[in-house]
Amino acid sequence: MISLVIRQASIADVPQLKDLMLSYIVDFYQQPKPNEDELVGFIHHLINNPSSGLQFVAEENGKLLGFSTLYFTFSTLKVKKAAVLNDLFVSPSARAKKIGEALFQRNVDYIRANDFASMTWETAKDNVVAQGLYNKMGGQLSEWLVYEIH
Repeated sequence: MISLVIRQASIADVPQLKDLMLSYIVDFYQQPKPNEDELVGFIHHLINNPSSGLQFVAEENGKLLGFSTLYFTFSTLKVKKAAVLNDLFVSPSARAKKIGEALFQRNVDYIRANDFASMTWETAKDNVVAQGLYNKMGGQLSEWLVYEIH
């Protein structure tokens, strides 16, 4: 029997979560491979410091198939906490099973249950698959423009 569970990441998840994150960073976004010790330390930081952010994992029969990462900040205009959905990734072999929807919904449920002002996220202009998911899930383009500096 297949049983998908979306839950907060735990220390026991670190080896599989590290592999998923490497796939996300290196294979999907084609970024340089990060130092694995730093990546593991980063995962541990989020698990041990949930006030700064947290990760949810999609688990099916003991195997992690996807993850999402929320970071927390504040909204001065709303005088409440706000969340940034920084990552949402499903392993290529597990796509088309609505796991991305389940992960996204878990993040929405979390911010609503904890009275956050909002959850924002970004996606690449050419990532039409993600844009389709976000539109389907009720996401709306922000009235704000996003800038960045490196």
